[in-house]
Amino acid sequence: MTEQLHPTFQSQFDTVVERNPGEREFHQAVHEMMLSLTPIAGEREDYERWSILQRMCEPERQIIFRVPWVTDDGEVRINRGFRVEFNSALGPYKGGLRFHPSVNLSIIKFLGFEQVYKNALTGMPIGGGKGGSDFDPKGRSDTEIMRFCQSFMTELHRHIGEYTDVPAGDIGVGAREVGYLFGQYKRITNRYESGVLTGKGLAWGGSQVRTEATGYGLVYFAQEMLGTKGESLEGKRVVVSGSGNVAIYAAEKVEELGGTVVAVSDSGGYVVDESGIDVGLLKEVKEVRRERLTDYAEAKGESARHVSDGTIWDVPCDVALPCATQNELDEGHAETLVQGGVSLVAEGANMPCTAEAVSVLREGGALYAPGKASNAGGVATSALEMQQNATRSSWSFEETEDKLRQIMVDIHTQCLETAEEHGDPGNYVMGANLAGYTKVADAMVALGVV
Repeated sequence: MTEQLHPTFQSQFDTVVERNPGEREFHQAVHEMMLSLTPIAGEREDYERWSILQRMCEPERQIIFRVPWVTDDGEVRINRGFRVEFNSALGPYKGGLRFHPSVNLSIIKFLGFEQVYKNALTGMPIGGGKGGSDFDPKGRSDTEIMRFCQSFMTELHRHIGEYTDVPAGDIGVGAREVGYLFGQYKRITNRYESGVLTGKGLAWGGSQVRTEATGYGLVYFAQEMLGTKGESLEGKRVVVSGSGNVAIYAAEKVEELGGTVVAVSDSGGYVVDESGIDVGLLKEVKEVRRERLTDYAEAKGESARHVSDGTIWDVPCDVALPCATQNELDEGHAETLVQGGVSLVAEGANMPCTAEAVSVLREGGALYAPGKASNAGGVATSALEMQQNATRSSWSFEETEDKLRQIMVDIHTQCLETAEEHGDPGNYVMGANLAGYTKVADAMVALGVV
């Protein structure tokens, strides 16, 4: 956080730090937002009179609970569950659940804070929240994961509902986990309330394209960014960090639009495949067999090389799509990317670039898009799933993908027009933050002090 805040916001940021000690990720997200508000400092008397920014930085509700469960060996384990319901000015809280050992209150709060503005950019009537647990599903049997999900939902069910708070998946929470969570919710409440969770299976209330949505939406956004320079993904060399849901479907859409993904990663290293990542094989290894990238490299043969040290950002590329986790791309990585000729970086994960990295990328002439804009396709399609649930209807893959594509085009337009209106053309960070902030702020003013 090297850039200085406008004096109007510095004291408010100091208060956030004081009230939330040690929550580094949350401080980072708030600082980035406040930096973007400089162009409107002192301009909106109603925002100041109603203490809008201070209220935005304080979640409406923070829920922390114990999650006891039993292993297959009969051992009792205890994890911690979270749900932070951040802001409901635009609609019911909406945001994913993350199951990962790194999960703590700071991470859930930064994710929830970001989710508020991301959801506002979609134009859908949804507020922002986030949740999860420090439970690690890796290496656990299906029955252990089921028991954990059932215990988690036994507490969570009292806090959610289709008009209150609608969770979805995130890291460590896919279709399997959503199924177990929804089953327990249905069992406890005796209601088939399909709109209470999104990311459901197609046979029981899910939406076409939801699995692909975040990755596809990211690539649609990147394509729009390149379009401002008269370019496209055709012929571009692309690096995608991660090899989970977002990374896989981003790679698939890049390939469809004529680009070549040459590298993907996981926690054990990364694979460089100069012939282009085989997305079908990647899906088989990561989604079906739940194996590592070393297994991908072995199955692919001579064209694929696994690297267990260094970083995926050492691989030269035209386009970089960080899709793994927060703060994975730091200042040094950004310098390497710029030296390697990168022209565009768009975030598929939430806040994967540090503030210092963003400065290096922008100073190096690369187009850069923050996750609240470029990865909004997932939650947008979750909102489309909620629409279908509410009307007991089901749309085709093509119809849903068309809606997703148009939402991403509209978000891109909002970002560009807002940045230009405030005197910094091409600044997607400012454009995304200001566009999202003013939508939520105006709704909060209208609703009064609540």
